[in-house]
Amino acid sequence: MERIGLIAGNRKLPLLFSEAARRKGYSLVAIAIKGDTSAALRQYVDKIYWLGLDEFSSMFDIFKSEGITKVVMAGQISPQRLFSKEVQRDKELKTLLESIKNKKADTIFGAITQRLEKFGLELLSSTTFIEELLVKKGTLSLRKPSFTEWEDIYFGLELAKSAAYLDIGQTVAVKEKAIVAVEALEGTDNLIRRAGKLARKGVTVVKVSKPKQDLRFDIPVIGLNTMKNIVSCGVSCLAIEAEKTIFIDKEKSLALADRRGISVVAV
Repeated sequence: MERIGLIAGNRKLPLLFSEAARRKGYSLVAIAIKGDTSAALRQYVDKIYWLGLDEFSSMFDIFKSEGITKVVMAGQISPQRLFSKEVQRDKELKTLLESIKNKKADTIFGAITQRLEKFGLELLSSTTFIEELLVKKGTLSLRKPSFTEWEDIYFGLELAKSAAYLDIGQTVAVKEKAIVAVEALEGTDNLIRRAGKLARKGVTVVKVSKPKQDLRFDIPVIGLNTMKNIVSCGVSCLAIEAEKTIFIDKEKSLALADRRGISVVAV
């Protein structure tokens, strides 16, 4: 049985990946991040090691001792932890972050990828075993976008791609061709909340991949939490990028969108 390493972040994606890998007959050794990774992960993996960010350097030794040569990163680490004291306590992580030219997502993940490769570890696509979760093109909800919403979608697409190209964020909120909010380090859910406070009802949220998206990390993900935020914040339309976005809990999310008359489209 082939063994694969998993660097597991928060939310449901690590669980879905692990469940799919097991169905395909793979054995998993997981590095779980204290304070982020769900405790439920232990049900889906063969071995689990819990590490804080101040134990970052231990990860490489663990994979080596377990005979792991291929690794997948799934799930996020809470962005605010980038500025925490625990980062400063791990010499290797501190040195890595101090050596890079900036702290954009691609720069950080690229440096970690290089570090993995230095230790003989190949980083696989985060869609490995779960390609069916990549959303297909088309209107996903019962309600199609209105003419005004389509105008906002295409207006927002250009803006979101520009922001993603600069590695600022991958999501924007617009209303009547006005830029309401642009995602940065706070993440999509906080962007949606901010947009709801500023513009109230009638906001269109557009989420895209980066123009040169590396599928090994930072791939766009939406799910039921996203949809609940959209409902509570008065967003009327959500547009995501087809073939480049992972949609978790799709049926439940779309059922909620349909009950509230929200339009969801993959473009």
